[in-house]
Amino acid sequence: MAMRIAELTALLHLASPALPIGAFSYSQGLEAAIEHGLIHDGDSAGDWIASGLANVLARGELPMLAHQIEYWRSHNASALKAANDEYIASRESAELKRETEQMGWSLAQLCASLEWGDAARRATLAAIKPIAQPTAFAFAAFAHDAAPEAALAAYAFSWVENQAAAALKAVPLGQLAGQRIIVALRKPIDDAVRRALATSPDEINTFAPQLGILSARHESQYSRLFRS
Repeated sequence: MAMRIAELTALLHLASPALPIGAFSYSQGLEAAIEHGLIHDGDSAGDWIASGLANVLARGELPMLAHQIEYWRSHNASALKAANDEYIASRESAELKRETEQMGWSLAQLCASLEWGDAARRATLAAIKPIAQPTAFAFAAFAHDAAPEAALAAYAFSWVENQAAAALKAVPLGQLAGQRIIVALRKPIDDAVRRALATSPDEINTFAPQLGILSARHESQYSRLFRS
């Protein structure tokens, strides 16, 4: 029971909006979707976030994260570097690329400062430059001996919570509307994690043309709250 509690508290820490990696400053295209009329209320915000979870995270980020946890477990440095570089190359815009690199760097620095994991793997972590957020998160999850399915659920919940918070500020929505979005996506998070765990490296994809277009347009959006 003590180990289960330790794992839970570690993942709550990693999924917390208080984690100092800057997640609150990004909307991942949601703000641009509002600007172009695709999101205008709680229902449309929930639909947008649900689509991102099912079609982007479940097919790309979460499977990548699952495999990277295993690469950290086996300390396969070449596979880690290849997966990291592939993920960064898959980012659809300059903003999304900068986002994952900034958050990855911040999380890697936190892992090093708190001396999570063993020295050999921390050295591998420090050598991966630039580093994507999933790569650094996978290291932190492995360092706390978190089960892959629990780590993926924490990552996905953190993403959903951050998207809902962005919608609250930018649509804007009330607090209850944000909570409805989060509650409605609990089961889809479970589905996304199960799908990700069954995805082989060759099946990973991040095909999201509308997200890419909106993110690119956000770079020159006149008035904005978020960095992506």
